Amino acid sequence: MAGNSFMAPAIMLAVLLLILPEIYAGHDYRDALRKSILFFEGQRSGKLPPDQRLKWRRDSALRDGSSAGVDLTGGYYDAGDNVKFGFPMAFTTTMMSWSVIDFGKTMGPELENAVKAIKWGTDYLMKATQIPGVVFVQVGDAYSDHNCWERPEDMDTLRTVYKIDKDHPGSEVAGETAAALAAASIVFEKRDPAYSKMLLDRAARVFAFAQKYRGAYSDSLYQAVCPFYCDFNGYEDELLWGAAWLHKASKKRVYREFIVKNQVILRAGDTIHEFGWDNKHAGINVLISKMVLMGKADYFQSFTQNADEFICSLLPGISHPQVQYSQGGLLVKSGGSNMQHVTSLSFLLLTYSNYLSHAKKVVQCGDFTASPALLRQTAKRQVDYILGDNPMKMSYMVGYGPKFPQMIHHRGSSVPSVVDHPGRIGCKDGSRYFLSPNPNPNLLIGAVVGGPNVTDDFPDSRPYFQLTEPTTYINAPLLGLLGYFSARS
Repeated sequence: MAGNSFMAPAIMLAVLLLILPEIYAGHDYRDALRKSILFFEGQRSGKLPPDQRLKWRRDSALRDGSSAGVDLTGGYYDAGDNVKFGFPMAFTTTMMSWSVIDFGKTMGPELENAVKAIKWGTDYLMKATQIPGVVFVQVGDAYSDHNCWERPEDMDTLRTVYKIDKDHPGSEVAGETAAALAAASIVFEKRDPAYSKMLLDRAARVFAFAQKYRGAYSDSLYQAVCPFYCDFNGYEDELLWGAAWLHKASKKRVYREFIVKNQVILRAGDTIHEFGWDNKHAGINVLISKMVLMGKADYFQSFTQNADEFICSLLPGISHPQVQYSQGGLLVKSGGSNMQHVTSLSFLLLTYSNYLSHAKKVVQCGDFTASPALLRQTAKRQVDYILGDNPMKMSYMVGYGPKFPQMIHHRGSSVPSVVDHPGRIGCKDGSRYFLSPNPNPNLLIGAVVGGPNVTDDFPDSRPYFQLTEPTTYINAPLLGLLGYFSARS
C-alpha cells in the first residue's frame, strides 16, 4: 500500500507535466528574480553600502574579527539568526556564481544586482582566507545567538571567531570556499580581470590547504559547528567539487588529473542523489558532465553516467527511495527546510537539460526516455509551486503574489526596525515579538521559507522554524532558475 500511495501522485504529476503550458498561465518570473536577489540585501552583515535598497536594515557586527586581530566584517547571515557560518555562506556564493555563469545572459537588468550579491560574499571570503594556512569559518557563538531574539543592529551576543588550520583541519569548508572563489572568478573574468585573478589565485591556495591537511571541521570544531552545520557527509565531495570548479576556471591540467586520480578514492559515485550545502555529489556529476556532453572529456564519462542516474531518480512517475512528491506536486526529501532541496535539485535539472539540449542528447531511464524538455518542465513545476501553484494557493516567497508568509522565523524581520524603534531592544526583550500573533513588521522581500512537507500543509508561525525560516542557500539556486524562466514568460 505504501508503494501505491507514493506512486499515485508521482504518476499524476508525470501526466500533468506533459500539459503544463495549458494549465498554468505562468508567473512574473522577472519580478520574482528581482525579489529573490533583493533578499540577500536583507541578510547583509557589516557596513551597508549607499545603494542598499532594503531600507529597514542598518549596519551591524562592525567589530567582527577584532577578537582575533583580523577584519571579518561583511558577509551574510545564513538564515533567521545572526551568526556567520562559513560553510553554507561559501555554498551560497558558489550557487549564485553558477546561476550567473549559466543563466546570467537571461537575467536582464537584474544581472548587475546578482553580481553585486556575489561580490558581497566573495569580499568576505577573501577576508576569511587572508592568512595562508588559515580559514576563518564562523563568526558568532550559535548557542549564545539562539538564546536571544534580537535584530542584528542590536546584537550583543558572543562574536567568537572560529578557524581551521593544519592542526585543526576542515577540508569540507576549505574545499567549498575554494569552489566559491573559483566559480566567482569566472563571473568576474571579463567584468573585473584583476579581481578575478585574485579570486582564482586565492582559490588555488585554499584548495591546496584543503587537500594537504585533510580532515572534517565537524571533528576539530565540533562544539561550535554541530549540530548547526555539521558535516554529515564527509569532506571528500568538497575536494572533488573544489577541484572541478578550479578546473573549469583555470583549465589547468593538475585539477583534471586530481579528479581522474581521486574520483574513486573520494567516492564520486556515492550518494549521487544528494545536493546541498553538505553534499555536493549530484552537483559534481552535473558540472563535470558538461565537458563530456560537449565531446571534450571522455575520461570523465563515469560522471555523466552518475548524472543520468541522478536525473532519473528525480523524475515523477519513476519510483525511487530518495525522492517523494506530495499530492500537490512538491519534491520532498527527508529532513528540515525542504525548499533547500527543491531549489538545488531543480537547478541541476534545468542546468543538465541545457547541457543535453546543446549536445542533442536525452537521458535513458530504463524503458523511459527523458528529454531535455521534460527536465525543464519538471524544474518549472517546482518553481511554480514555490510561487503559488500549490494546494495552499500561496507563494512561499515573501512579497511575491497576493498571499505569502507573514510570520517568518527571522529576527531582523520580526523585531521593529531601527527606523521605527531607535531604542535598543535587548536579548530577551525581543521575545515578545517572536511570540506575537501579528505579522512581521519588516518585509524581508524575496525570502523563500523552508516551506511545506509531504502533506502540503504550511503553518505560518515563527516557532515552526523548519517551515518558516528562510536561508541564503534556498535562494541562491533560485537565481538561475528564475533567470532562465523570466526570459521565456
